[in-house]
Amino acid sequence: MVSRLPRQLLWEGRGWDEEVKPVHQEPLASRMRPRTLDEVVGQEHLVGEGRLLRRMIETGQVRSLILFGPPGTGKTSLVRIIAAAVGRPFVALNAVSAGVKELRDAIAQARWQGSILLHVDEVHRFARNQVEVLLPAVEDGTVVFIGTTTENPYLTVPPALRSRATILELRPLTPAAVAEVLRRALADPERGLASYVPVVPDELIDELAGAVGGDLRAALNALELAVTTAPPGPQGRVVTREWLQECLRRELHRFSESDAYDLLSALQKSVRGSDPDAALFYLARLVSVNFDLETICRRLVVMAAEDVGNAYPQALAVAVAAAQAAQMVGYPEARIPLAQAVAFLAACPKSNAAYRGLEKALADVAAGKGQAVPPHLRDAHYQGAAALGRGVGYKYPHDYPGNWVAQQYLPDDLVGTRYYEPTQNGSEKAIRERLEQLWGRR
Repeated sequence: MVSRLPRQLLWEGRGWDEEVKPVHQEPLASRMRPRTLDEVVGQEHLVGEGRLLRRMIETGQVRSLILFGPPGTGKTSLVRIIAAAVGRPFVALNAVSAGVKELRDAIAQARWQGSILLHVDEVHRFARNQVEVLLPAVEDGTVVFIGTTTENPYLTVPPALRSRATILELRPLTPAAVAEVLRRALADPERGLASYVPVVPDELIDELAGAVGGDLRAALNALELAVTTAPPGPQGRVVTREWLQECLRRELHRFSESDAYDLLSALQKSVRGSDPDAALFYLARLVSVNFDLETICRRLVVMAAEDVGNAYPQALAVAVAAAQAAQMVGYPEARIPLAQAVAFLAACPKSNAAYRGLEKALADVAAGKGQAVPPHLRDAHYQGAAALGRGVGYKYPHDYPGNWVAQQYLPDDLVGTRYYEPTQNGSEKAIRERLEQLWGRR
């Protein structure tokens, strides 16, 4: 027979004693959630005086919303404040665990009670059938829908649902805002940690606030663990820097799927702007979490061709070699050839003249120009081609001095059009001079 121990026991040095209830079962991050708009820190662009979300809450005119932003910025807290303010029945679901049945049940409750406020967390994970069930109830006002997500809804939420909601972005909290809440938690005897008599130097609070990347939940979790595990002493529970850092074990620079687009964009724009320091930083953000190597390598090759181009043609070979090397060795060593190539590409002279030329040519193709290839350029390898005028009059450049001869290459309606305009940068300056020598300044 297996005996069941009490859920909570007290160790008094002699053995396990009677069952006791801990001071707090609810995590500090949950206890310290703001209860009113005035307790919210940060997000002034949403809840400051006269701002849209505050006006909606204060007037009770809350419409369907999608709140998105990084972890620990207060999305769920704002939903709870909204729910308390509007006074409607409140239902909370998760898009991953709630299926069509749960949504139908919530909608049935709404029709019975008049209307409900429905919070769906991780709304970017909604499947098409879930959206189709929800949309009619959102459209007729039976359900006021609030979705929350760490992903960019413009990239991840189905357009049918996105178009029926106001989208609001929550920004990472500043270190000062995080520090304010940490100090509030240390001093609060009811919801915070004051009953533990914590001793945490101000500089450690500021360091913690600056180390979490705007994630208040992570900061509160680390602080709670550090305080509650610190041994009690004559002056209270003294928290050291070492203990606090140990309690903050997490990926400080983690990012969501949609954040990856921003980091890849910032990487390429930094290379394009010839800033190797910024480029290496954004590369570091990506490789710190072992981001998909194929995606990074593909972007590397694109940067070499699009942004360096013929200003330094060898850059493409460097990028391809680095991409192959990175995928050959894998993480963690892959970061080394990637760093070499990124720093090199950022330092190279730049030209997108070939890329821009292609875009101009594509525009003419889309406009239907140049449909007829000049007869002398057409394929003439088959018997009877000459009778059709194919290849007649073609001048073979290698038969002429300098391996060049003037003749028409563009279709008749595009003669004189210039697509490729070489820059004066790097190797492309010599390319420009040669083309001007051959064709003049056409």
